[in-house]
Amino acid sequence: MGGVVVDDGPSGVKAPDGGWGWAVLTGCFVITGFSYAFPKAVSVFFKELIKEFGVGYSDTAWISSILLAMLYGTGPLCSVLVNRFGCRPVMMVGGLFASLGMILASQSTSIIHIYLTTGVITGLGLALNFQPSLIMLNRYFSEKRPLANGLAAAGSPVALCCLSPLGQALQYQYGWRGGFLILGGLLLNCCACGALMRPLKGPSKKNELELEEKEVKEVEKPHAKSKPLLDFTVFKDKGFLIYTIAASIMVLGLFVPPVFVVSYAKELGNEDTKSALLLTILGFIDIFARPTCGIIAGMKWVRPRVVYMFSFAMLFNGCTDLVGSQAKDYPSLVVFCIFFGISYGMVGALQFEVLMAIVGTEKFSSAIGLVLLMEAIAVLVGPPGAGRLLDATKNYMYVFLLAGFEVVFAAVVLASCNFLFIKTKPSEPAAELENGTVTAEMEQLRKPGEEEEEKGEKEGKEKEETKRDGEEVEKAKEDEEDTEKKGKEEIKLERVDSEEVEHLLKEPEQPNGALLAGPETCL
Repeated sequence: MGGVVVDDGPSGVKAPDGGWGWAVLTGCFVITGFSYAFPKAVSVFFKELIKEFGVGYSDTAWISSILLAMLYGTGPLCSVLVNRFGCRPVMMVGGLFASLGMILASQSTSIIHIYLTTGVITGLGLALNFQPSLIMLNRYFSEKRPLANGLAAAGSPVALCCLSPLGQALQYQYGWRGGFLILGGLLLNCCACGALMRPLKGPSKKNELELEEKEVKEVEKPHAKSKPLLDFTVFKDKGFLIYTIAASIMVLGLFVPPVFVVSYAKELGNEDTKSALLLTILGFIDIFARPTCGIIAGMKWVRPRVVYMFSFAMLFNGCTDLVGSQAKDYPSLVVFCIFFGISYGMVGALQFEVLMAIVGTEKFSSAIGLVLLMEAIAVLVGPPGAGRLLDATKNYMYVFLLAGFEVVFAAVVLASCNFLFIKTKPSEPAAELENGTVTAEMEQLRKPGEEEEEKGEKEGKEKEETKRDGEEVEKAKEDEEDTEKKGKEEIKLERVDSEEVEHLLKEPEQPNGALLAGPETCL
């Protein structure tokens, strides 16, 4: 789920789990539909491209393979761009690239031109939309994230149900060139979806001032390091390494059956429209499988074990491929598409939810880019390798068997490695109980009555302090008044003494003055 993301809110911003997040989910729904369904929908045109350019199945399979390889392989580039410019502008530019690639492909004169236009340019445009939409979805949802991931992943089957018959109709009406041109116009909707990716609002002004002060202090530090645009520390996480290896093996065979099932039905002698209906059936089942799986994954008991649920989904998908390799008629292919739609929907709903749960929100923008890069190699090899196997054997059974074994092996790797290497140490909970029970658990066990008593004691202490302060102030006033009174009394006494002295000095004028006369009168 690292890097300094431009439109990422501060750490204090909580995921709203709703509000404008539903608009973000709608945009992610459409983007996911185009990103995953488009490589499969293009397979409807493979038969015409083989006739037009005189190439084989393996050559046309490279178109879907390059599309998926660009979608996955440009993951680190998308992470850097998102961390540098934000999700919204990257998605707007990506929508223009996706449309431009299909418009230029309609004027192609060789299969190599289609590789460069449909594969590289359109694939890059879809990648610049797909990854930022998942990053924004992860920022807007936390508690409801499994459900949001399931609903967003449902965009793939919905788009597949629409794009597959639409592509078939466009091929009949306008040819493959006209179909590519119209599909290029549809991809301009990615720009509208990018406009929905509004950044989360920051905290209040007080919190902003505190954050600014922290940033200033960090800048003032002499050895402060800026955060990288692509965080490679996720490779230190064992869970991330196990997930990346298992997902890379899974991708080798995951996308092979949807690419070849239409051609398989045509090889059995079915009509083109009837064969294309298989993708519609697969997508229709997938529509309900993904949200349902998201709801189940969000349950309290299941969510901590979502990795094992993901392993089961891969095992189910691989076994479906193994059994479907024995299909010999159209009804058996319909049954295969039903079960494949269920298992494929489970994988699609859980793959990014598991990654988010492993690495967390902060490192997801870098982790998804690195995972997609590792998977790109497998995507680039998978469908073309299956196409070469088909050219050599002329039998679709071996193609489906190979895909099934690859996906089953990925499920075994993920489940077994997670069980063996990702374990909680018994000493850690004991240490936490010894050191942290007083602070964390006692607060949860504290009774509401005790909290009220503590509040009452605090209020009583505050009242006593205020009373003491008031008494001290009154005493100070009384002392001042006493000093003033004493000063006035002393002044009065001084005045009385001076008056008596003056009166005594005037007494010689009285008749008994001889007694008070001086020595001259006595003589």
